[in-house]
Amino acid sequence: MSTTPAVRGHRPIALTATGGIDRAAHHRLDEAWLAAAWSHPTTRCFVVSGGQALVEDTGDGRAELVTMPSFDAPLTEAHRYFLGIDEEGVRYFALQKDALPGRLDDAARPAGLREAGALLSERDAQLLVHAVALENWQRMHRFCSRCGKRTVIAAAGHIRRCPACGGEHYPRTDPAVIMLVTAPDGRVLLGRQVHWPKGRFSTLAGFVEPGESIEQAVVREAGEEAGVVIERVEYVASQPWPFPSSLMLGFVAHAASTEIRVDGEEIEEARWFSRAELRAAFASGEVLPPSGVSIAARLIELWYGEPLPVR
Repeated sequence: MSTTPAVRGHRPIALTATGGIDRAAHHRLDEAWLAAAWSHPTTRCFVVSGGQALVEDTGDGRAELVTMPSFDAPLTEAHRYFLGIDEEGVRYFALQKDALPGRLDDAARPAGLREAGALLSERDAQLLVHAVALENWQRMHRFCSRCGKRTVIAAAGHIRRCPACGGEHYPRTDPAVIMLVTAPDGRVLLGRQVHWPKGRFSTLAGFVEPGESIEQAVVREAGEEAGVVIERVEYVASQPWPFPSSLMLGFVAHAASTEIRVDGEEIEEARWFSRAELRAAFASGEVLPPSGVSIAARLIELWYGEPLPVR
C-alpha cells in the first residue's frame, strides 16, 4: 500500500513515500552487521555523484534506478551509506563517488531528482532522495564547526565525528515554507523569480528564520516578496527537497487584500489568477507551470481542481 501523502485527495506528492524502505537506523552503529549486510548476495547498491545517479527508461514513461550487487560495486570504504531494507529483506547502500560509472550498454543515463523523481517507483525515489541528501551534506560539511579540523564519517554516513575535539555533527535540514496565497475573491497569487525564464510562475516560498515559527515565516515571506498581508495560514503537507538540504512545508495562506508590491530582488513579477485566467494562460503558453515533482504543483492543483499541464 502506498504511503505517499496526497494533497486532500489530489495527486500524491513526489519524494514523500517510504517506498517500503525501513531505514533501520538501529543498525547504523553496528559495524559487524553493516559488514555482513554489505557482503550479502542480495544486497544492492548504486553510485550517487553531484546529486545524480544512473537511471534506465522503461519504455512506459517510467524510469528505474540502476542498482548493482555489492560485489560489482566500485571500491569505496568511507563514502558508503546504508539506506535501509525493503520488504523482501534486500539491503540498500549508496556509494558517493566523484563521477558516475560508465555503462557498456549505453541504456542508462545520469539523472537527478528534478528530472527523474516523478518517473521513479516509490522505492527508487525514496532511495535516491535519501542518498542525494546524504551526499550533499557530506560534501559540504567535511570540517568541524567547533574546531575546524577534518571530521570522519560514522553511522553508515549519518554522522560526522571530529577526532580532535570529539564533536558529533548530524545531517542538516533547513525548513522552508512554500505557500499558495489565495485572495478573498478566490483567485491565487503566483510569482516569477528574477532568475526564472519568462512565463514561469509558481507559489511563493522562503526559508524559516531563527526564532520564527513556520506560520510566522509564511506571513513574513508573503509580505516581503509580494507585499501581501496574510490573515490566516493553513498547513497542508511537506516534502523533502535536498537541493541541497531543505524540507518544504506547504501551506495555503489566505490574504486580507489583493494589493501587490513585489520586492524586485527575489520576485520580479506577481499576478493574481482566476481558474479561467490560469487555464487560458497555460493554453497560450503565457504561463509555464511549475515542475511536476515539486509540492508547488500539488498546492496549485488543490485550488485548480485538476492536474496541471505537463511542461
